[in-house]
Order: sequence, then C-alpha cells, then structure tokens
Amino acid sequence: MIEILTTGLLNTVQDLGRPGHLALGVSHGGAMDKQALAVANLMLGNDVAAAGIEVALHPFRFRAHMDTAVAVTGADCAVSIADRPCPPWWAMTIRAGETLVIDAPRTGARSYIAFAGGLDLPSVMGSRATDLKGSFGGLAGRGLARGDRLALNPAQCPLPAGGLGAAAEERRGAADGLAAAIKLRVLPAAEFDAFTPEAQATFTTGEWSITNDANRMGYRLSGEPLSLISPLELLSHGIVPGTIQVPPSGQPIIQLADANTCGGYPKIATVIEADLWRLAQAPVGANLRFLPVSVEASTDALRAGQTWLHDFAAARNLVAARPRPG
Repeated sequence: MIEILTTGLLNTVQDLGRPGHLALGVSHGGAMDKQALAVANLMLGNDVAAAGIEVALHPFRFRAHMDTAVAVTGADCAVSIADRPCPPWWAMTIRAGETLVIDAPRTGARSYIAFAGGLDLPSVMGSRATDLKGSFGGLAGRGLARGDRLALNPAQCPLPAGGLGAAAEERRGAADGLAAAIKLRVLPAAEFDAFTPEAQATFTTGEWSITNDANRMGYRLSGEPLSLISPLELLSHGIVPGTIQVPPSGQPIIQLADANTCGGYPKIATVIEADLWRLAQAPVGANLRFLPVSVEASTDALRAGQTWLHDFAAARNLVAARPRPG
C-alpha cells in the first residue's frame, strides 16, 4: 500500500484507457502519454496496461507502507527516494516507510508512476482509468487527495542491483528537446477543404500557443484565426483524441484523452496517434507546429513506436533474468 502525501486534484489513477465505448458516450481516456506509462510498466515486468499514477501537478509525494518496486517516466523531473536522487526513466526499489518525491518538471508536463503488480483497484468497463467527467474509474472517479491510500497487487519484480533504466534519450531527441516549437504530424480531416487556402497555409506554416484553457479533455490554441470559405453547419459527429476542431472564433481546439465523443465544429486535421505523447508533455504556453504527412507515414510512425516498445520489453526481460551480483 502507498499513502499520498502531496498531490493535486488533477493527479489521477490511469491505465491505457477503455476503448470500444465511444458509441455509449464514454471517451477512450487513459494516460495522456501512453508510451511513458507502458515503459514504466515494462520496466517492472507488468502488463503494459497495469494501472499507475499520472502526475500533472507537481510536486508529488507518497510514502510506501510495504517494500515494492516503482518506476517513474514521462516529464524530465528530479526524483528522489528517502532523499536519494534517482535517474530519469528508472525503476528502483522503495522500502516500507520511505517517501518518493517528484519535483516540478524541467521539461515536459506529466510524470508516470508504475508499481510492481499495478494498483489494486476495481475495473470499470474494462479499465481502471479515472474518468473525471463521468466520475468513475480509478479511485472513486476523482483526482487523488492527501491521505489517500492505494493498495498494490502482489508481485515479484526482479530488478538488477541499482535498478533498471529506459532509453529516454530517444524520446527527447524525437521531441527536439521539447524546447522550441513542438512539431506534430497531422493528417487532413473531413472539413479540411472547407477552409480557405490562406487558412490551410496558416495552419501548417504558423505557430500555435497552448493557452491556459488546457486539460485532459483538450487544448485550446492561440494564433492567427482560421477562416472557412463559407459558413458551415454540421450535425454532431464522432471525434477522437488528436482531432483538431475550429470553432467560430477561428482558434483551434485539439481533442485529447478525455475528449467528448462527438462534436459539431469543422475539423481541419488530426494529430497522428504516434505523436499524441508529445501533446501530453507539452505544457501551457508551449508553441506547436503542424506538419502534414501521408497515411503511410502515419502508419509507419505507429509501427515504429510499437517496435520500440517490443524491443524494450525484450531487452528488459534479458536484463532482469541475469543473476544479481554477489
């Protein structure tokens, strides 16, 4: 069991979400940076979909009430256990009575904590992810609060002496350090041709800033307004994480993990699935640029991410299987 000591209400229990329920009005949900949570679970020998904690508000602190193994991934933060600094993207052992602290990010926005065996919480519609809109899943459908205690599933986690790390540099390099404008690959959406040629050009050549109106449902952007060729009225239609809608203000909205399942604003583009983690790690005020790609390039990027996870899982199993020194 762990006990939450310092947190914010936007810090939640998450797994990889509950796909397949859009027709019922239930969003996919799950971790905003699914790759980061998957890697954290793989480092501990868990199923990739085991429930962990998504930290959007830092600092975050918890106390362990039992010996267990934990892994922290996601944003580049200072992490310590009992005042011992830990490397980024690392799995390590925490002893009963010790406290783990994650400080504010140097880069990125969200941290992920996985536990050997995963969090022991009820599954709702096939997932333990917290749905804040519907107030279900996770811990009573809400964000974590000081004093909350979370049970862990029993598990044996063989870690090498000193712990086990992941190649976070590959993600940092792919994101250009998340320092300059963050590049997001996009596909044209259904109403792309309904926008003026000037708006189409502005969308892909301009920079867009993430406003304070940003959460797990979506990010509202600020930039040069995008105009339609003529007024367009649409019935509400299905949307998914990554959909970029343009309301009458002309300022785009990117739908994210907890997005509504349908909406009536024109859609100009969709961020490809392989780049959604970049949005998860983009803080308020960050600048974005949209790069059009082909469907084939989008598919290749998704496969590359899946291959990276597969290769990491295989390498982790080989390392964990080695005898410990001494």
